[in-house]
Amino acid sequence: MASTILSASDHQLLKALWADAPERYTLPNGLTLIVRPEAESPVTSVQVWVKTGSIHEGEQLGAGLSHFLEHMLFKGTARRAGRDISATVQAHGGYINAYTSFDRTVYYIDVPTEHTDVAIDVLADMVFHSTLPAEEIEKEKQVILREIDMGQDDPDQRLGQALFETAYREHPYRQPVIGHRDVFEAVDRDALLAYYQSRYVPNNAVVVIAGVSDVAGTRALVEAAFGSLPRRRLAPVYLPPEPTMLSPRERHLHEDVEVVRAGLGWPIPGLEHEDAPVLDVLAMLLGHGDSSRLWQAIREKARLVHSIDAMSWNPGTAGLFYISFSCDAGRREAATAAIAAELGRVVAGGFTVAEVRKAIRQLVVNEINGRKTMAGQAGRLGMSEVVVGDLNYSRHYFERVRLVTPARLRAVLQRYLQPGQQITVSQNPASDGIVPAVKAAEVKRRETASGISELRTKGGARLVMQPNSRLPNLHIRLLAMGGPATDPAGRRGATALLATLLTRDTARRSATEVAQAIEAVGGSFYPFTGNNSFGLAVEVLPTEMDLALEVLGDAVCRPRFKADSFAIERDAQIADLAQDDDDVVTFGRKRMRRLFFGEHPFATDAAGLAEDLERLTVAQVKALHKRLLVAPNVVLSVAGDFDPVKLGPKLRRWLEQLPAAGGKDTVNFVAPSLTQPASPGDFVETQPRQQAVVFQAFPAPGLGEPDFYVGELADELFSGMSSRLFERVREDQGLAYFVRSSRVAGLRSGLFYFYAGTAPGKEDAVLTEIDREIARIAAGRATKEEIKRCQTRLLAARRMGRQTNSARAMHAGLNAIYGQPLDNDAEYAAAISAVDKRALATFAKTYLTKARRTQLVVRP
Repeated sequence: MASTILSASDHQLLKALWADAPERYTLPNGLTLIVRPEAESPVTSVQVWVKTGSIHEGEQLGAGLSHFLEHMLFKGTARRAGRDISATVQAHGGYINAYTSFDRTVYYIDVPTEHTDVAIDVLADMVFHSTLPAEEIEKEKQVILREIDMGQDDPDQRLGQALFETAYREHPYRQPVIGHRDVFEAVDRDALLAYYQSRYVPNNAVVVIAGVSDVAGTRALVEAAFGSLPRRRLAPVYLPPEPTMLSPRERHLHEDVEVVRAGLGWPIPGLEHEDAPVLDVLAMLLGHGDSSRLWQAIREKARLVHSIDAMSWNPGTAGLFYISFSCDAGRREAATAAIAAELGRVVAGGFTVAEVRKAIRQLVVNEINGRKTMAGQAGRLGMSEVVVGDLNYSRHYFERVRLVTPARLRAVLQRYLQPGQQITVSQNPASDGIVPAVKAAEVKRRETASGISELRTKGGARLVMQPNSRLPNLHIRLLAMGGPATDPAGRRGATALLATLLTRDTARRSATEVAQAIEAVGGSFYPFTGNNSFGLAVEVLPTEMDLALEVLGDAVCRPRFKADSFAIERDAQIADLAQDDDDVVTFGRKRMRRLFFGEHPFATDAAGLAEDLERLTVAQVKALHKRLLVAPNVVLSVAGDFDPVKLGPKLRRWLEQLPAAGGKDTVNFVAPSLTQPASPGDFVETQPRQQAVVFQAFPAPGLGEPDFYVGELADELFSGMSSRLFERVREDQGLAYFVRSSRVAGLRSGLFYFYAGTAPGKEDAVLTEIDREIARIAAGRATKEEIKRCQTRLLAARRMGRQTNSARAMHAGLNAIYGQPLDNDAEYAAAISAVDKRALATFAKTYLTKARRTQLVVRP
């Protein structure tokens, strides 16, 4: 049985991935280099994995030294000032960032391949030659304090910390990666420098590079940049073992939240244990996807939760199996009991071979998906080397997966998910309410120079095809004009609900059967809704193309809109809106949109308004479906491993099933222009949070207007890590953890806004700096250097942003539906390259004026 559950075809796909083995070297100083070659890749990811994280801080445990260092290494070296690090990367079209975890700190640059040498040089310099400038220590400490406040304002982070503090009594996992506020505040430069010198040594680091063709040349670059570092003494860090749990543990928070978040956890062994793959499969079967056991039993049938998920988290020598869910107040205990009952049913009846085969197929697809981008490939190699210590971990892991059987799954569930070792945590509204109990054609074809082709049927539907055989992956995306612009007043959020319901019941399959069909082959099927468009996406292995088209066709042309599914998904969308209000930044952003747009459709995002959704009816959703999903309003965009000559006719026939009658020209679906805010002026809101957030909102040009591209560059100018605004507000003055601009883009008009998170009492200082930066640009003082840097970054980001078939399909599909060239890279490059300081000044003086501004401060 073990040999049949992982199919021969899936095993062949994996073997093809493993055939392109990475090359591993150890430099004389102990540094490890891993290179994953990729012929003709336009993007290279260079990553430095330092094998140190929050659990390695020894006597300083709980201080957040690893995370503090991650921030400080961007502050400068003997060769480069802090601002030169990000400026250099941006000037070469790259993206730089870092993250800290329990057991590692990773610094990475994604860059056009021709600038791989720059990425290697910058990372070697900043990671191992930082000067930790004393004048930056206190300023960055203030920034991290803002980040700590952000975490305190995030309900999910608070619950996560409660989980780890409850689950672990001795192991350093109980300490937050960012550190405890009071312990962190006491950290000085001497402690930080001592930690840096002891842990940041070449024999404790791994350089991972994916996306180069010249391996020997790349190795020479790494040896030149890193090879002169001296090997140093590396003292081991003692990690105390976690004592065995002798009884269940619980912790329940009662806070200012709208929705209950809860979880059930159990201790499990680490990544190298023989049961680890079995636990992964178990998590898939219990809580991954709409056909999973818990989703079906607890959400669909009992209707006790809005969402439920399961995961097996085992990064090192110890881990947790965790079931998380959200529900309305008053239903947590019933949901917990129902989960226990369902686990009991699984122990009694087990899983079928078909279920196990589905879960293993999902693991295979996850393995393929993790390699879509060069960053993903490098990250997978870094994880294998640093966390597991086995560069061939993927192959060895699936060799163990092949041994998974229904009997082993039952045994593992009984062994680990024991009531006596259960950890229960929850986050509840301050005063729980009591909720009543719930019952259980002819076509015209054109092809672009880049290989993208378009077919248009007589009915007006369009087909866009982009073959790409790099990976065995196929993405099919259906797009239509829609979103907030098509939601009638009083029905905000209807299109988003429609998109979700299309993935549910059809004339051929129930919602459960739809989920089972697509998840059994490791595929994904999901809705999406933006400001101007909505649709469905399905991604599968190329061999499952017929099933994908069948499921998609049923969803679009033969949906059922069953009353119970409507109620479930409407309630879930309303619950998501309530959860948004628990995050102060999201709350402020939504409040800003309402103030700025007033009665305009963009006053809400695609999710809409809870009060409108509560009044919405099935008949209204059906009418919206009939109006929007007609041939003239539909684009089918396909990218991946397929032959367009063979697949084109099949897709054409698929599109011909769409109704042509009743279609409207897409111009009827475009939101109207807006040149002045509905509520200009200054506003203040109060929320019971730790941090303050400020917003400034201005009118902006739409996607179809020439000034849109000036706005694109202005957004990059105000938002990059090397931007003057970021430097002054965060780096020079330590006023905010984040400060940047962003946009809401319509076809005729939009919104350009600034936002920042700061400490209470610092709001005016941050707003003053934003005003100064706008004034600088309006006065024509943007430099050629920063403009060029932004242009390079935008053009490179456009290339790097289309590494996946999903992104390719989305980009070309949106271009088609908005009436733009399918591959408009040349037009985009020309427009961005034409922006100069005069254009930016005109943009700022035209749009970013106080008379056309809505300003909002959200403070405690």
